[in-house]
Amino acid sequence: MRIVAGSRRGLKLEAPDGQITRPTSERAREALFNILSGTKYRDRLIGQPVADLFAGTGALGIEALSRGAGSCLFVEKDQAALTALKKNLARAKFGDAAKIQSGDALSALESASRLGMVFADPPYQDGVAEATIDAILRYGLLAEEGLIILQAHPKTRIKVSDRLNVLDDRRYGAARFLILSLQSDAPA
Repeated sequence: MRIVAGSRRGLKLEAPDGQITRPTSERAREALFNILSGTKYRDRLIGQPVADLFAGTGALGIEALSRGAGSCLFVEKDQAALTALKKNLARAKFGDAAKIQSGDALSALESASRLGMVFADPPYQDGVAEATIDAILRYGLLAEEGLIILQAHPKTRIKVSDRLNVLDDRRYGAARFLILSLQSDAPA
């Protein structure tokens, strides 16, 4: 598994053994970041702080940094995934632009700053995706034009808050990405 594009293009990423972590495929990441790096969304990525919740290997956050995000908060609680994430970030050499927070992603959001993008790849369990969205909204984490990029199982039904717009809903093999933004009249 490698970083697809940007300043760290080709960087090989390590993944832990087992089924706990589901690294996003290169093909799915490339398709997602081609959308996010396009003219429609690029201002929400370039130079902006982002977060990679349920980070696993950190592939989404590292890809974001490689493509110009200003900083990334990586949140992961699984020890094997944390070990791989730390190795991947050491290889990527992003320095202070990358911060790791060990622990529960929803609890970590309480102290997070406003973000241009939030990447969330929660466990495929009932209600976790919705709880993640609710926490992001409750703590007011999205910048005015910020985006939530939610990864889910392609067949999972996600109840999206009426405070959000679904800007895009794409499927790439075993991955589904919902791109969400605040309703223009919803409070941040």
